[in-house]
Amino acid sequence: MLFQTPSITEREAEVIDEIDTIRRQLNLPRLREWPGLPWRAIHDRILQASKNPALGTLFFENAGPAEDDEPGAEDAWAGAPGYHTALSFVLQLADAPDFAIDEGTIRALHYMMVGHDPENAPGRWRRGSISVREDLSSRPVYRAPHAKFIPGLMAELIASLNAGNEVPVFIRAAMAHLNLAAIHPFSDGNGRMARTLQTFVLARDGISAPPFASIDEYLSVNNGEYYRTLDEVDQGAWQPERDARPWIRFCLTAHWLQARTLLRRTEEYDRLWDELERDVKHRGLAERMIFALAGAAIGDSLTAAQHQSTAGVSAREASDDLERLVEAGLLVATSDKGGRCYLAAGALKAIRARMRDPQPPDQDPFAA
Repeated sequence: MLFQTPSITEREAEVIDEIDTIRRQLNLPRLREWPGLPWRAIHDRILQASKNPALGTLFFENAGPAEDDEPGAEDAWAGAPGYHTALSFVLQLADAPDFAIDEGTIRALHYMMVGHDPENAPGRWRRGSISVREDLSSRPVYRAPHAKFIPGLMAELIASLNAGNEVPVFIRAAMAHLNLAAIHPFSDGNGRMARTLQTFVLARDGISAPPFASIDEYLSVNNGEYYRTLDEVDQGAWQPERDARPWIRFCLTAHWLQARTLLRRTEEYDRLWDELERDVKHRGLAERMIFALAGAAIGDSLTAAQHQSTAGVSAREASDDLERLVEAGLLVATSDKGGRCYLAAGALKAIRARMRDPQPPDQDPFAA
């Protein structure tokens, strides 16, 4: 027996509709490869959030996956390319008309993720009992079902993934994540596998853009809430008869906040671009310089080569553009190991600040 999908409440249906409305409004292209992510920076943010509980309610831009079962930063860094490969594999297979998820697919995804460390038995079900332990105290927080039950439970999970039903895809994906995490079929990497399976279910329904196809960004700064929710559902042991609704709401909250945050960022960027157009025109600068200003305004460090590629100009024109923007007081020149680079000056930062959404970020779609 697996955890069963609870009946959907009116508010849960409304939240799903809001997520879908934003997704259609943004109309993001279907992806065939999972976007590259700054894994070192992501892991630093995860580590920072885990050490400072006050950061758990924040929402960072460009955050990424939180590792649930990694012993240290170096191990997580070593596994990051495999996680990226597995997600790209998911996007390639998801819409193949002749494809169905099977045991071989699950094992292959696991091998991609932990194959860098043969000690973690990549692609093989665990052979013994296992307890998930709290990172800092080593206190057991979850006791998984005995290994002898894994083949039957995984066969049931795989059958449920291939069965057609009318349950909204965001709910089906959340339940896939919950059940794989609770079965805990591998000795390592179960969290990444559960998140990848969630993405797989969503991608099969045509949802491939990361803010909608994954809850990694939300998890990266809400890892504590992730564990609290799982503990509320399973009470520390394999108990699939318990109510999965808290987990459903956790996942819907993650998708809802990611969707609304992306929409807000997009609208802010549109306002920023319009304001930069007016400013460039007023100063008598070339319109192509907006590309450089927009990137610097949102915090990017810019080089002449990057501006050359983005604006489609020659190397000489790119350098001249950036120096002109320094003279105009919009950029400041500095240097790093790669050579000369450019950052937003005070005037450009002020433009960016004016274009920000004055409304506070959304918090909880299920708050009373």
